[in-house]
Amino acid sequence: MHPSESDRSPAHSRTLLSRIAIFGPGLLVAATGVGAGDLATGAFTGDKLGTTILWAVLVGAFFKYVLNEGLTRWQLATGETLLEGCLRHFGTLFEVLFLGYLMVWSFLVALALMSACGATCHAILPWNTASQDKVFYGIAQSLIAVVLVRRGGFQLFEKLMSVTIGLMFLTVISTVVALQPDYSSLATGLFVPRFSPLMENSGEGLMWTVGLLGGVGGTLTIVCYAYWIRELGREGLDQLPLCRVDLGTGYAVTALFGIGMVVIGEHAGPFSAKGSALLVELSQTLGETLGPTARWVFLIGAWGAVFSSLLGVWQSVPYLFADFWQLRQQPRDASLSRLEVDCESREYRVFLYALATVPSLGMLVLDFKKTQLIYAIVGALSIPLIACVLVILCGRSKYIGANARNHWATNLLLVLILLFFAAIGGWNVWQKIQ
Repeated sequence: MHPSESDRSPAHSRTLLSRIAIFGPGLLVAATGVGAGDLATGAFTGDKLGTTILWAVLVGAFFKYVLNEGLTRWQLATGETLLEGCLRHFGTLFEVLFLGYLMVWSFLVALALMSACGATCHAILPWNTASQDKVFYGIAQSLIAVVLVRRGGFQLFEKLMSVTIGLMFLTVISTVVALQPDYSSLATGLFVPRFSPLMENSGEGLMWTVGLLGGVGGTLTIVCYAYWIRELGREGLDQLPLCRVDLGTGYAVTALFGIGMVVIGEHAGPFSAKGSALLVELSQTLGETLGPTARWVFLIGAWGAVFSSLLGVWQSVPYLFADFWQLRQQPRDASLSRLEVDCESREYRVFLYALATVPSLGMLVLDFKKTQLIYAIVGALSIPLIACVLVILCGRSKYIGANARNHWATNLLLVLILLFFAAIGGWNVWQKIQ
């Protein structure tokens, strides 16, 4: 006797949900790594250089995938997060430098995210002046994110991020389809790199391109993938193929966002604003081109992008501080592996509350231009440093084991990433100084 359809449905549904859940942490990486700055950079680059530069989106997403695969492989092989490995092997100097870097980076990123959320909400529901609404809405959404993180735990966080990334995806892709681009030109821009546009406008094309490459997929937040897979109980090298598929999916989605924003920027430019203000200007242009509904759809999708980044940072970055603090309490000769980060710990909660409140003061008192310069310098350091750490820790059998160490080609690629992003960082800082 064959089981009835109703008998098969529950098991089938559970199997389907479990398959979808495989991609959860990778999609969290995509949702957290794609913020207002990344969307605006894609649109601005599309306006200036068009779809001939789409290959840069693929290269940038691939670089971030290589980095995240390395830190994931380290954790699955050793049982330690990358932070734990660094504290074990690099000692006190690393501890001091990391803590200082984390504090400055967290303040600046939180300030940027709160400002972006505030500006986007002002465009959707203006209440007062733009500057006042930016502060009010930014603080309000920050506090809402705290409540969601504290009350819902990882499960609610994962569900909410799935909703926001779905909103982002549908918004960007539907807008691209509505604009009816030349798909043959898109394919050419993706798979046939052209470098002549980089030197347009006295070489400014190079600046826009490296900004697009560097912005795809986040910076320090890629380290947080390690804590998300811990939440799901992924341990041991037998989980590495699953994580590679998961990460590949996440960065494929990230690349699609970047490609979509370049296409939208090409059709909707030119722009006079930057950052989150550019997204507002872009929504107005789309409203004139595709109708009022398109404006509202894009604004809501842009809000989904910036709020998901804020929520992702609020949930994940306190992991780093709590992990760091817990490791600092361990005896020097104690094993650091298999430590669990307690989200109910005082350290996690204190850092979360500080992250959600202290940067709001920056919206009131800090000079925007100086803040952008500091942010450029701090942000420029994270990717080269991660690449350098992966070359050292994952490149030697005595640290990670012979079965998991980097292939020579991976080491070469990591060195290229290190040099490339160091050059991007130097270029970006130079532009801010000028």
